[in-house]
Amino acid sequence: MSPKHRLILPSVIIFMLLHHLVFPAALTHANSSAVHASEDEFVFDPWIKERVKARGIYVSSWMAASDQFDQLVELVEKTELNAMVIDVKDDNGLLTYRSEFDEIKRWNQHYKPLIPDMAKWLSKLKEKNIYVIARIVTFKDSNLARQQPEWALQKANGELWHDRQNNYWLDPYHEKAWEYNLNIAKEAAKLGFDEIQFDYVRFPENEAKVDQEVVYKNSKQWSKPDNIMQFLKQARKELHGYPVFISADVFGLTTSSADDMGIGQDWKQISETVDYICPMVYPSHYSEGSYGIHHPDLHPYRVVRKAMLDALNKNSELMKKGANAAIIRPWFQSFSATWMDAHQIYHLKQIEEQIKAASELGIDEYLLWNARSNYDVLQHESIETKK
Repeated sequence: MSPKHRLILPSVIIFMLLHHLVFPAALTHANSSAVHASEDEFVFDPWIKERVKARGIYVSSWMAASDQFDQLVELVEKTELNAMVIDVKDDNGLLTYRSEFDEIKRWNQHYKPLIPDMAKWLSKLKEKNIYVIARIVTFKDSNLARQQPEWALQKANGELWHDRQNNYWLDPYHEKAWEYNLNIAKEAAKLGFDEIQFDYVRFPENEAKVDQEVVYKNSKQWSKPDNIMQFLKQARKELHGYPVFISADVFGLTTSSADDMGIGQDWKQISETVDYICPMVYPSHYSEGSYGIHHPDLHPYRVVRKAMLDALNKNSELMKKGANAAIIRPWFQSFSATWMDAHQIYHLKQIEEQIKAASELGIDEYLLWNARSNYDVLQHESIETKK
């Protein structure tokens, strides 16, 4: 996938974990964090796990269960890719696997899981040394919101609130919404995933409109960013006994924004809580004029470089204060934004421009996003193969 000068062997980082101490994401390059522990941090059981510099692709639940999945495995095996992000709970709130938790099964009885024996399915990937990340779409969950409306975002009159795409959301303040998603995370850890990735770990965008329409169940009177941070801290506590890392997907602009963008995603608060922070820096998702770039989709290198510089600066500010800072592992665009007037077709060249921009700054991990898990552009163009 990436230029030859980017070939880096995964480094073996051994965690010397002591009771009541946490050793967070620590590396030796620009994308690093300081080792720090304080009284309010979390307890890991003393397991040892090697960190992997993940270079992966998103695989939807439908693709993972299809006949085409073997082609993606072959793609990962023959290129510098080494990881897959697999839907465990998808954008509709549907589970990919068969749960053993009674409370989870209760809300998913109407749907047949696409991968009934997830443990067996995972073992095949482990045999090929593929690093497997469990994607959990957290608070956007039409499935559970319809069945348990009291856990969902509601209007003042009690009606379910939905976004512009008619998606229903769980209330990120509701403790039952936390419990449900964290039980899924623990189950994914037991099944053998290497990492738990929380996506849509935020409030809906368009803050002003949402806040006028929704009545939150915010009994603790937390701010949105404090609530998201507390959820991730709780995830860390409940997953402490499992050999998994924790990551969070965040809006691309959180790398540069001075606040939480109204969705509860404050870069510093999230970065000091998780192992990996994954900004979705898709050039097509930046408005005209962002970073002084008239048409961002036409300039993937410039967009990614600026976003990563800002992210590194924020992490640096955390470390100067003695705080943790997550490893930055960005999501890159592997699709063409054909709905836009000013767009270009994303071939291997455009993807490698994004990889290069991050690599030059010492960020040597990345994930590629294509909603349909269509990576033909990587399979049919000249990709550097593994040595």
